[in-house]
Amino acid sequence: MLIKSSKQSDLKEHQVTDESVYLQRRELIKKMGFVGAGTLLSSAIPSVANAKGIDFFSSKAEKTFQRYALNFTADSSKNSEILTPEAKVTSHNNFYEFGTSKSDPVKNSQGFNVKPWQLKISGECDNPYTLDLDDLTKSFALEERIYRLRCVEAWSMVIPWVGFELAKLLQKAQPNSRAKYVAFETLHDPEQMPGQASRRIGGGIDYPYVEGLRIDEAMNPLALMSVGLYGKTLPAQNGAPIRLVVPWKYGFKSIKSIVAIKFTQSRPTSTWNVLAPSEYGFYANVNPEVDHPRWSQASERRITSGGLFARNRIDTLPFNGYGEEVADMYRNLDLRKNF
Repeated sequence: MLIKSSKQSDLKEHQVTDESVYLQRRELIKKMGFVGAGTLLSSAIPSVANAKGIDFFSSKAEKTFQRYALNFTADSSKNSEILTPEAKVTSHNNFYEFGTSKSDPVKNSQGFNVKPWQLKISGECDNPYTLDLDDLTKSFALEERIYRLRCVEAWSMVIPWVGFELAKLLQKAQPNSRAKYVAFETLHDPEQMPGQASRRIGGGIDYPYVEGLRIDEAMNPLALMSVGLYGKTLPAQNGAPIRLVVPWKYGFKSIKSIVAIKFTQSRPTSTWNVLAPSEYGFYANVNPEVDHPRWSQASERRITSGGLFARNRIDTLPFNGYGEEVADMYRNLDLRKNF
């Protein structure tokens, strides 16, 4: 059971992002004129088949992906929050493996097959192991966490995730003294993920998508392995069957559809940091004092039930408001240089 005391970072009912706008954020960004990670992506996404002739963009794609309700402990900080309709949260998303257009992920992921699935934990550890699909929801007690999500493109929202602490998964592997970092890797399956089958469709990313954390970051209680949102398993377009959520960092650190986690001695590769190192740092801690090269990070537009264009401009908080829980990890780090 999750036992939480009230902190400044706890979220209340009125702060929860309306599900009707959760997956409409890319349209908002376009209307606002923000160009962030998507700048590196191709705007011309052709409707093409992969090498085996599969039409990923067919509107008649087989609807094989199914979600189901999860058993979990409710977030003790939410009190009487009433979440908004789930249908709105799954209507729009951004997951480049399924295409870069805002409507591509939900359209092109409905035939996504997660069976069989394996998550392998390896590297500098004494007990490497593998989790199968059922293990992801049954090996650890699930809990709900209502977290703020801050995008590097200066918008934000609030999401009720369901999952378990990353630390619990890592501790089971018994990392050794050489483990300094934790590397993550997304599924690489071009037959199912059209963005991986074509650099034009996938925005020029060198797949598979990879990310990394320092081991102390990965062991922080806030770092979550999410297997669901809004009480059900993750939709394919949100990173099914398992993804990372690190709420004090910009959203691109929260890697989706993870198949491999590895303890390493040296700092692992981070996809966006490789693509544009001057814009997307390895640490990616939310920091209102360190601007993106093309816009300020001092404030953000909170996407709420008021609608996409409601004037919900708020000040951005250091570490996205989770400084009480995470700031101590960076007390000896220059956060301007190590952005």
